[in-house]
Amino acid sequence: MPVILITGSKGFIGQNLNIALRRCSDVKVLTFDSNNTLDELDEFTESADLVFHLAGVNRPNDDADFIEGNVKLTQRLCESLSNKGKPTPLVLSSSTQAQLDNPYGRSKYQAERIVQNYNRDTGSPVYIYRLPNVFGKWSRPNYNSVVATFCHNITHDLPVTISNPANIIHFVYVGDIINSFLEIVERDRHESNRAFCEVEKIHSISLGNLHDLIMGFENSRFQGIVPDFSDLLTKYLYSVYVSHRNANNCAYPVELKTDNRGWLFELIKSPQSGQIFVSSTRPGVTRGNHYHDSKVEKFCVIKGDAIVRLRSLLGGDVVEYPVNGTAIQIIDIPPGYTHSIENIGNTELLTLFWANEIFDPLCPDTWSENVLP
Repeated sequence: MPVILITGSKGFIGQNLNIALRRCSDVKVLTFDSNNTLDELDEFTESADLVFHLAGVNRPNDDADFIEGNVKLTQRLCESLSNKGKPTPLVLSSSTQAQLDNPYGRSKYQAERIVQNYNRDTGSPVYIYRLPNVFGKWSRPNYNSVVATFCHNITHDLPVTISNPANIIHFVYVGDIINSFLEIVERDRHESNRAFCEVEKIHSISLGNLHDLIMGFENSRFQGIVPDFSDLLTKYLYSVYVSHRNANNCAYPVELKTDNRGWLFELIKSPQSGQIFVSSTRPGVTRGNHYHDSKVEKFCVIKGDAIVRLRSLLGGDVVEYPVNGTAIQIIDIPPGYTHSIENIGNTELLTLFWANEIFDPLCPDTWSENVLP
């Protein structure tokens, strides 16, 4: 069973990688973080078959800590691996700032050189990732991610400060990094001359647009509106936004519309994908008896017994679909067909509905017409 060592295992990327590797039954994971000693690091490297070096310092109180956390720790790790006498693949989490002349960038560049020397001297395969800003679940606000800061502050009703709204930020999603790392884990053979690697999906957005997008998630939450998830950055950002909400603040009420037929509420609304709504219908009650010119719907009874009826406005027989909550099926409601659903049971009828557009009271595309003559 391969043994994988993660340094910085309690950091943002390290936690995500550790959780992912725990799902793999055919590997053993060793973790090293700030609570471990360098002697323990030497013990771990003795049995490690692959090392993910994710430990590092990026916001110290003293610039000297950059050298301790980024340079000297990398040097000690590489020396410890070299003393094993067999090539051990090493993955280094570096930064695009390694190309910049600042204390952090210089320390990451030195760490890269140490890893490259380890490759040259031992023939051990190395993978160096120069990562831009990383975002994802478990990132720390006000520390290593502007996305985390925006998400945390917005979900906790705290003010957000934007230095320059036009400033463009380049991001990589932590899930894409982990997927790239797992590909390395699954390799049967490592290339000894491999050095710099890239995560394919890099996202770019201005600080102002980033703030507005996340604020939009918050403002539309109580309306049940979800954003356009076909945009990958929006999809990822929405996941991070939800991950920063306190677990005791995840529930919110719905606007329940009640009348003598029962109740109805809108569950999810999407400008791109329409909406889902739920209804309860009392025994003997019929809903519908209307048609749509363009709107398409789907009906799905999940509890109770009902009959769904359809009749073309151009003529023809009434088509009936007996449905119930024990043999669940979905019924398409074509435009140009008047339709209804009748509760024929003795208990409450629960139905899920989907429509391909959000209901607009100013343009409802809903016209009364009885199904049965």
